[in-house]
Amino acid sequence: MLDLLYRDEHLAIVNKPAGWLVHRTPLDKGETRFVLQTLRDQIGQHVWPVHRLDKGTSGVLVFALSAEVARTLGQAFESGDGLQKTYRAVVRGWPADEGLIDHPLKRMPDDMRTERMEVQPAQSRFATLRRFELPLPHSQPQQGFASTRCAEVALQPLTGRRHQLRRHMKHIAHPIIGDATHGKGPLNRAVADLIGLQRLWLHAQSLELPHPVSGQRLQLVSPLPSEWGLWDLFS
Repeated sequence: MLDLLYRDEHLAIVNKPAGWLVHRTPLDKGETRFVLQTLRDQIGQHVWPVHRLDKGTSGVLVFALSAEVARTLGQAFESGDGLQKTYRAVVRGWPADEGLIDHPLKRMPDDMRTERMEVQPAQSRFATLRRFELPLPHSQPQQGFASTRCAEVALQPLTGRRHQLRRHMKHIAHPIIGDATHGKGPLNRAVADLIGLQRLWLHAQSLELPHPVSGQRLQLVSPLPSEWGLWDLFS
């Protein structure tokens, strides 16, 4: 059963577990856990996804209870207008204390929506919350290090591009730990072996948005998953 963060006659907002797909897809035929179908069966009515979280990402996920509300909110999520989203992530390296990543993103190859521009503007803010070192040696050209630097960061996407945070953190050379597509495979495996858990370390922690019907400001918070405490061993 999914943890419902909010529900009324227009919306159902859930706390998505890491490792669950939002809905069935032929790209992941072996998966059996789907948020859309589970929520539909749980509340006994059809639901429409307003936005997406990647399979490995946990946290606040919004569903509409009508196609009209889904269209209205879907446009807001893409533009970012009126929304404030905050994520937590663990990344490689020690980023600056804070910064703005203003880097356009190309449409991904499996995004078949023809109305989209091939390159879209994209902005994300980041703030470093804590820095630590893992007892994992690594090497760079002509250099060797006895440990690996990592950091916990707060991320705020100002636009809604696909894989935006993952791609932006890669762009500034601080990929998210556990990111199999945009990160570093050997490091991901070494970290998973060290802490005993493999996941994408990205969590949709909070979301503020205007209610699509009443206009009331909604504030949703998803607590950090318990496994986040594993990082306390190194900070």
